[in-house]
Amino acid sequence: MSEMKFSEEHEWISLDGDIATIGITDYAQEQLGDVVYVELPQVGKQVKSGDDMAVVESVKAASEVYAPVSGEVTAVNEALSDAPDAVNSDALGAGWFVKIRLSDPSELDKLMDQAAYAAFIAGLG
Repeated sequence: MSEMKFSEEHEWISLDGDIATIGITDYAQEQLGDVVYVELPQVGKQVKSGDDMAVVESVKAASEVYAPVSGEVTAVNEALSDAPDAVNSDALGAGWFVKIRLSDPSELDKLMDQAAYAAFIAGLG
């Protein structure tokens, strides 16, 4: 797995070849509170960077999860339908949402590294 990248919408992305694993950040799950439901896209769906691709519902609110990159959904985390709380307990690991085969790897250039994302969220307070 490569270094993680982050979007301003609080998604993380980790690359393995041309397959990107995507989830929401610890910051995002803390803002949401206890996650009670995750709606994931169909495998095979084409998404464009910036499109909504999933919905996460918590005791506080429902939020869209946006695709930080364009491509085809190759896998979804089926375990979240039975255990959505994995998003809270392991947002950067077992709480992943989808895997996407990148159609435009240059889109990764607009995402932040860990240090830039930490500075970004520090500025939100």
